[in-house]
Amino acid sequence: MKCTFIEYPKCSTCKKAKQWLEEHQTALEDRNIKEQNPTKEELKEWHERSGLDIKRFFNTSGMLYREMQLKDKLPEMSLEEKYELLSTDGMLVKRPILVTEKGITTGFKPEEWEKLL
Repeated sequence: MKCTFIEYPKCSTCKKAKQWLEEHQTALEDRNIKEQNPTKEELKEWHERSGLDIKRFFNTSGMLYREMQLKDKLPEMSLEEKYELLSTDGMLVKRPILVTEKGITTGFKPEEWEKLL
């Protein structure tokens, strides 16, 4: 099965996740989130397919998230506004993201990833 792996190459969690995928001999399309930020349409599709809360798509520990004070602003925003915001900068998006035929997840939790491969 081929999957899409969306990462920020300097991120230590992304490096661990990529190594895990290689150890599991997973064919993947690798995408740098800084160079190829997910579009609003992709984010909407992934969110809907994942069944995850939209907050799981935000990099809540990132500097940009804190600088923009999104913790306070997100509750007031519509879902469409959140998709739009996430599509403006890859550093706002939680990574890595694993997209497979079976589903989508954010962050690296090996037990979740195993279910998707």
